Amino acid sequence: MNNKILFFFSLFLVLNSCQNEDEKRNAENLKETKKREVVFKKIEKAWIFYDTPVTDAAEKSVSSWSEWRIFLAELAQKPKKTIGAFQQKSTAITKKAMALNNNIPYNFSNPPVKSRISAVVTKVQMLDLYIHLDNIPDKKVGKLIAEINLELVSLQRQMDKIVEKGKIPTELGESELRKMRDTSRAIPNVIIDENTPRVE
Repeated sequence: MNNKILFFFSLFLVLNSCQNEDEKRNAENLKETKKREVVFKKIEKAWIFYDTPVTDAAEKSVSSWSEWRIFLAELAQKPKKTIGAFQQKSTAITKKAMALNNNIPYNFSNPPVKSRISAVVTKVQMLDLYIHLDNIPDKKVGKLIAEINLELVSLQRQMDKIVEKGKIPTELGESELRKMRDTSRAIPNVIIDENTPRVE
């Protein structure tokens, strides 16, 4: 008899503790869901990229530089519904940003433009990293989106500056002057010692 009472009492305790753990788990799941919804809303609000060219040079380069056009088109498409959609979009943006280094038009293939492209790629990769974390830092994601926009504007202004410099006509003899100032073409100033043996 005592064994039966003890058995029922222990069964009651086990069932009661399981029920309490289920309630705790449900409460934690609900709390986590609400937290993810808040993070989603903050990221959705901050997810605004400068996806249209802001300068004439950037707009003209869209027609000739397919990687730039594809990158801007990828930025224009805003994901919806879930954090997973934002994670997939950030991965796609990262791939398109890394492709910007391919087939750069000749007039933009110089160190200032390339450094700005690598700055954009770095910021986009950081965004991709942060958005794939378990606990997404929504403030850092919003800050990175703003920084990416600044880097995009900087890149487009540099492209515009290159186009404007290209419009300036060269004066007569300027190209020869530039060749003369090129130190790699100059004859080295080496003092020749008359006593040094020479092979003839």
